Amino acid sequence: MIARTATKLAWATHYVGDLRAVNNGLLDTYQLKSLDGLFEAKIEDLNITRSSLDGRLYLVPDVDVSPGGSIVSEADNDATREGYDRIIRCVGFQFDNSVFHSSLNVERGVGTRKKYPKISFLYEALDVKKLYFAGTNTHSLDWRKSAGGFIHGYRYTVRTLHRIMEWKHHGVQWPAVKFSNPLDLMTHMFKRINEASDIYQMFSVLCEVIIFDENNFSSTYLEAYPCALISRLEKVSGHPVPDSIMVTSLEYGKNFSGAGKDPFKSGRAAYGASVSHRSNFLHPVLYYYKEKYNDTAFISKHRQWVLPVPDRVHHILEEFTTKFDAHKTHTLQTRRFMEESLGVDLRNFFADQCFALSLVSSSLPAGCKDRNESSTLTVATDPLTAQLDRSFDIFTQP
Repeated sequence: MIARTATKLAWATHYVGDLRAVNNGLLDTYQLKSLDGLFEAKIEDLNITRSSLDGRLYLVPDVDVSPGGSIVSEADNDATREGYDRIIRCVGFQFDNSVFHSSLNVERGVGTRKKYPKISFLYEALDVKKLYFAGTNTHSLDWRKSAGGFIHGYRYTVRTLHRIMEWKHHGVQWPAVKFSNPLDLMTHMFKRINEASDIYQMFSVLCEVIIFDENNFSSTYLEAYPCALISRLEKVSGHPVPDSIMVTSLEYGKNFSGAGKDPFKSGRAAYGASVSHRSNFLHPVLYYYKEKYNDTAFISKHRQWVLPVPDRVHHILEEFTTKFDAHKTHTLQTRRFMEESLGVDLRNFFADQCFALSLVSSSLPAGCKDRNESSTLTVATDPLTAQLDRSFDIFTQP
């Protein structure tokens, strides 16, 4: 097997487009000397020629090689010198421009992204206005990152494009759930973190965005919103941003993924809340901004960062089962982060404790207020959002 670049293992890069274990049996037979081989070369410089002597196919890298005959080059131990009965070519695809009129010059990406059209984070062609792309054609936006080039990923980016167009052309706001207090908000946030498929498959590309009112108490929750468009939140979603925002993104550890990395090394997992910021496996990261950042802040961020530097950040400790529901490790630490960020007390109280507090204080913490006054309101719906709302209504019934 000849490849243009060194083999990248999916378990090291955490990119589904790299070599998966189910297909890497050839690596075993290569290293155990069982007749299979693997090396890298510039395949553009190789010619496939059928020998008239034995009828086999030979790779001819230069004029020094006589197909099926003797090798006069100094490199007389070429691994491919024996010839082959069949050669299978599977070197990817190129974007097909023939579907467009000749007057449309749809620009392609550069480098490894040249097989995809060059588009903005709104899925619009950069050089042809009002021309949008969907499906695997948009994988340049998350190339070698998440699953946007595959059905389990681009089914969500197609939905994202639909929601962008709904607001732009029909005035329909991004589907959202409104909360009157942070306690109900946190319940819904953990439900999404533990159950949502969109932010899991499109990690670090689709984020959960929470828009707080001026009092940092009521909030509007946007699900699976493009992380790269948070600086244009009002323009893209149709929701006003009066004050602070909080963003939830699923991320791997910054130095955990990559070709040649050892994901099985000792000490790969973080086990305590005090070292949650060192979590390696996919885990939620909460970013709190006192005010929405602008395009410049996003463009100038470090390339390894999903979002610009926040006012506060919290890593929820990685979890092997991806169920982030441990009380002390997950929910308690997150509650404290939200308390410090929002400046509110989110502890739960018994009725007698609330009564005692009401005698000495003019204001009660959120845990003492009538939870029946809290309600969820869907601002805009689609079938998936409506199903989530119905599930959440059942979940929050007393």
